[in-house]
Amino acid sequence: QVQLVESGGGLVQPGGSLRLSCVGSKILYSIMGWYRQAPGNQRELVAQIIRDGTTTYADSVKGRFTVSTEDPKATVYLQMNSLKPEDTAVYYCYARSLTRNEYWGQGTQVTVSS
Repeated sequence: QVQLVESGGGLVQPGGSLRLSCVGSKILYSIMGWYRQAPGNQRELVAQIIRDGTTTYADSVKGRFTVSTEDPKATVYLQMNSLKPEDTAVYYCYARSLTRNEYWGQGTQVTVSS
């Protein structure tokens, strides 16, 4: 059974940084990334990275967040800098396998507050 295990969430002051990690089962993924969902909002894409290294970011996080993977590309990170209160949400790791199956992590809370 494929699992995505997240870590790294928590409480941080505005302007601070956090790094989220997500370790997947050892299968081949075509896409890995992060979504987030704030109370009352729909789940939205934050950042993703395709196997060839191409990255995509939500406009609201460009220049502040960086998504990356680690060989053998079953781990994905989200480095979040210059955090804002509006970044507060539950962050979910996402992965799509080469066979186009989709997987989600359990979610990790990120709270940006003074």
